[in-house]
Amino acid sequence: MRRERRPPQPLDPAALERLALRYVERYATTRARLSAYLERKLRERGWAGERPADTAALAERMAQLGYVDDRGFAESRAAAMARRGLGARRVRQALYFAGIDESDAAAVIPAAEAEATASALAFARRRRIGPYGREAADRDLRERQVAAMVRAGHSLALARTIARMAPGDDPETLLETD
Repeated sequence: MRRERRPPQPLDPAALERLALRYVERYATTRARLSAYLERKLRERGWAGERPADTAALAERMAQLGYVDDRGFAESRAAAMARRGLGARRVRQALYFAGIDESDAAAVIPAAEAEATASALAFARRRRIGPYGREAADRDLRERQVAAMVRAGHSLALARTIARMAPGDDPETLLETD
């Protein structure tokens, strides 16, 4: 025998705040993401409050209480992306899509740009490009490797320099020239 599911109860101000607290408890987030999550929950469940729900104000209050830190989120996301070998352009794009304010992103991007070569080498190591390859790449493979590095957010010049390196070359020479 199958039981029918009851539709969820519409949200009221207290329930909306509980949802927000539960979300920031579980996930590192931004004000924009928290607000979007709450808007989605309102669409799914409806609203039973007297006044219209203000998810942006609730997200701002969570930030004032210290539960949401856009700058800290941006710093940790940028550092994680750099460790994975992604370039500054990809970091900037990810921060934009995460809803990070331009002023917070501008404070983080210079660090990612300063680590551009180390990040590109980490990407090359992970994908076995250039000095980390098993054998010298032919022209077609090298162009695909360059394209992959550019998609990962690295500059075209740096991607070509790394891809042209022969397997076994010392990649540390790139770090020394920066």
